[in-house]
Amino acid sequence: MNQIDIMLEPVRAVLLQFGAFLPRLLLAAIILLIGWIFAKAIRLIVIKALRAVNFNVLTERAGIDRFLHQGGIGTDMVGILGALVYWLVTLAVLMIAFNSLGLTNVTELIGRVALFIPKVIVAVLILAFGAYFARFIDNTIIAYGKNVGLEDVEFLGRFARYAVLIFVVMIALEQVDVASELVRQSFLIILAGVVFALALAFGLGSQHRIAELLEKWWPAHRPGQKNKE
Repeated sequence: MNQIDIMLEPVRAVLLQFGAFLPRLLLAAIILLIGWIFAKAIRLIVIKALRAVNFNVLTERAGIDRFLHQGGIGTDMVGILGALVYWLVTLAVLMIAFNSLGLTNVTELIGRVALFIPKVIVAVLILAFGAYFARFIDNTIIAYGKNVGLEDVEFLGRFARYAVLIFVVMIALEQVDVASELVRQSFLIILAGVVFALALAFGLGSQHRIAELLEKWWPAHRPGQKNKE
């Protein structure tokens, strides 16, 4: 009998540990279920809120949604932001669940990933607003250049647009700790040169138009004015 008890002692210890672990496992499962439902609800709320403020219109006019569809992505920028918020909430729920199980190493790893998602959300927002601003700059340059009769105005507009886009991408990459300070400073110098070149081009291209306006507003020979000899 003593030999049987000795043989069954490991089994009894395993059953006792399983019995002590089972309530925590059930608690973790409940947390995951409730958290999953909560994450889906938050994603739906975020998507509806972004569409309510016409954020999807901004990304569509900026050309981001068309770029995503051309790349084979079946959702728009609003859907991507909703998915990022969904995974942020899901990772937070996983941290709570694994922490209840006493798996501190796994909780710490998930926490590092969860801290990275807000940076990605900020980077996506910067890309969205930056792309819209770049398109606005493009349209403004083209409209102004055509009014003053500037040649190759569409090229200048596209050039300015892509310059702004590259700058926006650099800011977004810096948010996720990808772009280095040297690369950003180098691009700022290049961008300053591009802006100076564009300003010079507009100044030279519109000088005739400005001269016509000045002549119209303040003619050199006003009616009734006699020339001095």
